Amino acid sequence: MAKGREQAAPDAVLTRIGQVAMLHHAGDREEARDRFLGLWAEIGEHGDPLHRCTLAHYLADTQDDPGDELAWDLRALSAAEEITEDPLADAHVGRLAARALYPSLHLNLADDYERLGHREAARLHLRRARGAAAALAPDRYGEGVRAAIDRLARRLDEAGRGADGPDRPGGWPRPPRQRP
Repeated sequence: MAKGREQAAPDAVLTRIGQVAMLHHAGDREEARDRFLGLWAEIGEHGDPLHRCTLAHYLADTQDDPGDELAWDLRALSAAEEITEDPLADAHVGRLAARALYPSLHLNLADDYERLGHREAARLHLRRARGAAAALAPDRYGEGVRAAIDRLARRLDEAGRGADGPDRPGGWPRPPRQRP
């Protein structure tokens, strides 16, 4: 019986995360953010890595500030790495779930960095997203992630042809050198 409760608890948490995600997708971003933060307080920073990864991944999308979104996406990636690097992790559930999230996690990080003007970091995570996406099934989710990767790649290419920036070969113009 105890084993059944152990099995039900993770499912119950993921179910609650999914319910709040539906609230967010229905348009109530602020309420979803508040509920996600309440779940985060329950789970804690040292809770189950799959729960933290999933929750932080969704919580990032409810943020108004791109810097805050980046922070939550980095938490999600860190938790996913805990799962995939832990030799004792449940290979059937945790590792597979984390690996399935990698394309989206890296895509979100690439988008965060692009919006914050860090195009080289954006390109790095876009390459990682594209590499991880090769493992996705050719289903609606996989095709959606691949299409989003392609859209962001085009946006980064267009930005690269625009005005010079800190991530371009020339970088920002430097101040004149001081002569001694």
